[in-house]
Amino acid sequence: MTFRSLALSNMKGNWRSYSAFFLSCVFSVLIFYMYSSFIFHPDVVNGHIQQAAKVRRGMLFCLYIIGIFSFLFVLYSNASFLKTRKQEFGLLSLFGMTKAQLRKLVIYESIALALLSIGTGIGLGMLFSKLFFMALSVFLKVSDPIPFAAPLKAIGMTGLGFFVLFVAIAVLTSLRIGKAELVELFKAGRKPKGQLLFSPWLVALAIVSLGSGYTMAIMLNPFNFFYMALLILVTVTIGTYFLFTQFSVLLIRFLQKRHSVFYNRTNMVVLSQLGYKLKDNARILFMVSIMSAVILTASGTFYLMQINSKQQIYQFYPYAVAVMEKGLQSHAVIDPEELKTHLREAGHPVTDEKIVAGASVSDIKLTRSNGNNIEYNPKTMMISESDYNRLAEAQGKQKIHLKPDTVAMPGSFNPPIERFQGTVQGKAFDYAVSANLSDSVMNQTDMNWMTVIMEDGDYKQLLANVPESEQLVWYGYEVKDWEHAGAAIKKLQVPEDLEGQINRNRADNFATMKETSALTLFIGLFISLLFFIASGSLIYFKMFTELQEDQAQFNALKRIGMTKQEIRKITVTQIGIIFYLPCLVGTIHALFAMKALDGLMESSVWLYSFVIIGIFVVMQTIYFLLASMSYSKGLNRGTASA
Repeated sequence: MTFRSLALSNMKGNWRSYSAFFLSCVFSVLIFYMYSSFIFHPDVVNGHIQQAAKVRRGMLFCLYIIGIFSFLFVLYSNASFLKTRKQEFGLLSLFGMTKAQLRKLVIYESIALALLSIGTGIGLGMLFSKLFFMALSVFLKVSDPIPFAAPLKAIGMTGLGFFVLFVAIAVLTSLRIGKAELVELFKAGRKPKGQLLFSPWLVALAIVSLGSGYTMAIMLNPFNFFYMALLILVTVTIGTYFLFTQFSVLLIRFLQKRHSVFYNRTNMVVLSQLGYKLKDNARILFMVSIMSAVILTASGTFYLMQINSKQQIYQFYPYAVAVMEKGLQSHAVIDPEELKTHLREAGHPVTDEKIVAGASVSDIKLTRSNGNNIEYNPKTMMISESDYNRLAEAQGKQKIHLKPDTVAMPGSFNPPIERFQGTVQGKAFDYAVSANLSDSVMNQTDMNWMTVIMEDGDYKQLLANVPESEQLVWYGYEVKDWEHAGAAIKKLQVPEDLEGQINRNRADNFATMKETSALTLFIGLFISLLFFIASGSLIYFKMFTELQEDQAQFNALKRIGMTKQEIRKITVTQIGIIFYLPCLVGTIHALFAMKALDGLMESSVWLYSFVIIGIFVVMQTIYFLLASMSYSKGLNRGTASA
């Protein structure tokens, strides 16, 4: 018998043991190939799909993340899988197989599994890539669906990359196996557990770290974000680690001392085994908790970015179209009736029109509160307090109330601006600045990069010296279904030298922002799905490494009279706690992070957060049901054969 035939015989005879590792490899290859097939799609590379070309760099970044994740995921899956085979390696060593031959056997098995998983993963990737392209077409708003393609570069990159990855992991693993002594291999699953111990100081550290992290998250705001965000991350991470490694032991010991709980039905067996399972799986549960919290928080952030995109557009572009004319009756840029007719015929009639007259300000001089002057002289328009409030009321924004000899101006200056000086038609003025405005009520053009608001009485006196032909007139138009009016607005005819006096960027900028945020949301949700599946898989693999040990324990319990129903109840309870505990901890972390997001962005994401959390819980439940059924079957086979 050759090593190749021995490796294949091992795989055929123990396929049930190999299947979990094989499926994890296939899943990693499948995800990597689907992303690669889009990035190297001929229409994307050649620029035929312009929307896709814009986000290709972001997709490449995701591909790197998936590659790093795949390496760590496969590495851990392989380590968990080989841990269950230590006794098998010990038996082969007992029959005379040398360490070099054992390494050779592992490498042959890894190569066979690599080729099989790569072929299966790429095949399934080709099968599902069309669905992936269809989903991307929806998010990218592509008129024609992205056609199916199987780029050779994607196939080669996926195949070669994962083959090198599997071989490298196989070599590393074989070196570790070769160092193990024969007695160590035989006793791999029989090492005594020892006593459950915990440190009161580390338990206190866990409670203090989590408590302080949650408190800082509640207090987080834009002013303290930069120095508190990292501190929150560090304290919550430390607290979570010791929560599983120390506090969980304290809780189990506490329950064991409560006789009414410990001696109730099968709780004695559940708690006795659960203490060691939590201790052995503490690092995995810690990683899954942090991973869950990060993904849940990131999903909420992506959604909030998409929601805020429209609010940001309204902030910079209060109206779909804005026109600035010089002269009350001058329509040098475009005639209002011509504009309305064109938009009405295009299916986007004007639903609201606002007109504001003002004066151009020159020779601007700004004085800070510390006495320093600012060399800042943009094209500035002066308007009245009542006109500003009229626009603010129509847009649902806060009104202002100015005192005589004061003005309000946009922007945030540090130190703040104390006085505003300028000239209107040769008449100089000098007013105190009573307010800095964060909300814009007018679209900017080349003639009103800055808009200053003056108290009505002062404004009338100032405007009295400005002839009608020199006054500035700002027109703001809101149109029906403006989100899709970009093409119609672009066709408005204005003189080329006056193009800077019309602002019609809202629809195009919104389309670009929506496209980017929608794709970001899609990529974020896809990566989230990847990590959700990974978190369940990590627990699944770790749980099955202890199957043989649990079989021996339950065989002993069965001999003293425990029924199959009681054994199943014990296993389901333990598996449920192992699966849902990190889910619960990660959810609590995420909820506090969402509370911090609310304070930072002044928007609520609670509804969406609970939807994402619900999806996560559903996925964990599916994993839990599959794992408990598979685990129970494996346990029953072991107890039945004993």
